[in-house]
Amino acid sequence: MNEASKRQEGSSFRPTGSPDLVGRKSDTDLPEPVDQLRELLAQEIGGRPFTELSGVTFHHRGAELAGHVLLDTLEDAGYSVDDFNAVGALTAAAVPLADAMLHAAASRGQDLDAFVMDFVYPSIKGPSIEGRRVILLDAWLGRKSYVQTSSLVTLGKNNELNLDCGIIQRQGAKTLAIASLVGGRTDGSIQVVDPVDGSRQQLPFICAYQEDQFAGTADGSPERS
Repeated sequence: MNEASKRQEGSSFRPTGSPDLVGRKSDTDLPEPVDQLRELLAQEIGGRPFTELSGVTFHHRGAELAGHVLLDTLEDAGYSVDDFNAVGALTAAAVPLADAMLHAAASRGQDLDAFVMDFVYPSIKGPSIEGRRVILLDAWLGRKSYVQTSSLVTLGKNNELNLDCGIIQRQGAKTLAIASLVGGRTDGSIQVVDPVDGSRQQLPFICAYQEDQFAGTADGSPERS
């Protein structure tokens, strides 16, 4: 099966459920999954400068769409599921996204594990990532975004991103890139510093949607050209 056919197959999910539900169109039924998810995100953001996006990531359709859209976005950036085998949630807001990616990959016949960063005792929660190639994940990661309920303070200071990569390295894994559902960086990379040995590296930053896509009308609907 060629890549175009695989992408088309990945965009059309197998119907499940009782006969009266199968085939029923969603109220966000749009031509492409990426457009359906954009509409859900616009409604959730609603003009706010930041949100953890939980109204989408815990939504039955939103989570399904997010898992597939993130996999597709990473593949477009050069990272297929063959290139990485674990995805790690940087914050509590990213936990449902990591889980969504796990299930989306499984629906495509691919194995992907998920884990959560543990900042209380620097480690991870989940299957061992020793020898794994890892993508680190957040829900919304931008220059002005912040998460009050996690250890990630700001992207600009790199405070906890530094710690995150140190944890991953000491677990015997390799971080390939940092991804987010919504992002606000335009340079395409994040500099991370290991707080133990001071080593520095640039990691690719990949996001499915730029935050300025949702800076249109007062109700959060994206600007349309």
